[in-house]
This record gives sequence, structure tokens and C-alpha cells, in this order.
Amino acid sequence: MTKISAIIPTLNEEIHIADAIKSVSFADEIIVIDSYSTDNTLAIAEKMNVKIIKRKFDDFSSQKNYAISQAKNAWIYILDADERVTKQVKAEILEAVKKPKGFVGFYVRRTFYFADKKVNYSGFQRDKVVRLFLKEYCKYAGVVHETITAKGELGFFKSKIDHFSFRSYDHYIAKMNHYGQLRAEELYEKGKKVNIYHVLVKPPARFLIHYLVRLGFLDGFAGFLVAKTQAYGVLTRYIKLWLINNRNQ
Repeated sequence: MTKISAIIPTLNEEIHIADAIKSVSFADEIIVIDSYSTDNTLAIAEKMNVKIIKRKFDDFSSQKNYAISQAKNAWIYILDADERVTKQVKAEILEAVKKPKGFVGFYVRRTFYFADKKVNYSGFQRDKVVRLFLKEYCKYAGVVHETITAKGELGFFKSKIDHFSFRSYDHYIAKMNHYGQLRAEELYEKGKKVNIYHVLVKPPARFLIHYLVRLGFLDGFAGFLVAKTQAYGVLTRYIKLWLINNRNQ
């Protein structure tokens, strides 16, 4: 029960993959589940003694749930390629699998970096995700912002992992485009339509939420960029939904 399988989903993560694998080197098994990367992600991973699974991407939950089903250990640690397990969190992970105290999984908080600049506000100050869990009791659900559904109680780690989610402005925009497409497809399946409110009100409202309500202005120019790109992501979602609806009429 104390062995851990670490899972890293990837798509063109040559910049991150080596450091991501190193940060979970304490795991008894490391699985890289790759959506057919076209860069050097797999070439790098193949040199690092990990198990590689290639699978066509459909959505984030399905990708992770499939990898979990292929893991040989009871405890799973999910690591996005742009995350790093700190020494403090590593110690908490190893202690948790030995003495879970009735918990079936654990939340961990993240320290965000925008192009190597630490972001303290902008809506990320309360960010938390389930990363360590028993696969028997936990499963992913959701297409874009996938979340864990747990049959049992979840605990919290005290320390934070590092999250280098936004390595550049272009990278962040590309990520928003990808998320926007997935979210638009999800909304289309639910029969949603686009109106003026979605394109004229929701994007600026999202900007104001991140920049003012969630104190993004305290992060300086990085906070402005985060708010701007979050608004762009909302607008992109509804533009793509409008295009899908028109294409399928």
C-alpha cells in the first residue's frame, strides 16, 4: 500500500519533461502518458527509465483515468509537466502513504509563476488540486478543468508545489486556445448558443474579476497579463462555440 505510481501527461513538453520526471524520482513507478508529441518530449523521457504510454488525446479526464488504470501501485501522484514537487511536499507525500490517517487523497496548493515571475494574487492565491490519492477511491471527471471525485475524505498538505504554467505569453495564449476549443465542444454537446452577453459582457467581467476582485493589480504587469489572457480565453470559448454551431446547422 505504500508504493507510488507517478503519472505525467504530456504533449510537446520538451522544456519541462526532464525536470518534471526528476521531481518525482521518489516514486516507485513513473508513467508518461503522451498525446503524440511532435517535439523531443519522448526522446528525453525514454532516456530517463520511465514507462511511456502513447494515447490519442480526447479530454483531460479520460487521458488521466486511462493512465491510472495502467498504474501498478495503489497510490497515484499526478504531476502536470509544468509542475515541480518541492522537497517539503515530497516529505509530506512519503509520510502520507505510510500514515494516511483515513484520507483517500490529499490536496496540495501551488505557487504560480508567469514567465519565471512569482504570481502571488490574480486568483491563484487559493489554488489547490488533488495530486496524491488512492486509485481505488478516486477518479477524474470534467473535460477541461478536470477534478477528482473521491469516495472518502481528502486531506491537505501544508507545503506547496511549484507551477510554471505560463512560461511565455505565446504559450499562455496557445493554452487558452486549446482550453477554449475543448470548452466550446463541451458547451455544444449541452446545446448552448452564443449571444451578445457572452462576447460583450463575460470577457471584460472576467478581466475585472482577476485584476481587481482577485487583486491581480498587486502582481504588477504580470497580473495585468494574467487578467487579459483570462478574458481572452472566455472570448475564445464563445467564438469557437459560435463557429461550431454554425458549422453544424
